[in-house]
Amino acid sequence: MNAPRTPGTPGAPGTEERLREALETLAGGVHAAPDAYRAARGGWLRRERRRRLVLAALVTVVFVLAVLAGLWVLNQAPTERGAVFDDVHGGGRPAAAGPVTAET
Repeated sequence: MNAPRTPGTPGAPGTEERLREALETLAGGVHAAPDAYRAARGGWLRRERRRRLVLAALVTVVFVLAVLAGLWVLNQAPTERGAVFDDVHGGGRPAAAGPVTAET
């Protein structure tokens, strides 16, 4: 069934208390500098500002490149009328109207 635990095994009686005492002793010897939080917070804020600036610059560069690519593509379009504006199907006039003459 349940074998008795020896004092050296984890979960043995007193292990938790000894561990707590050891950690409290270790934590008692640690002392932070008086302005450590202020200095760390300043570093965090500087990094955050730098990240935002880099992101804004990246967004601007991508936007400018997209606009330039769009203008380049529009500039490459042929100047003559394309298939959309062909006069093959009657020029968009209804068939019942007939030909347009200069006399009308």
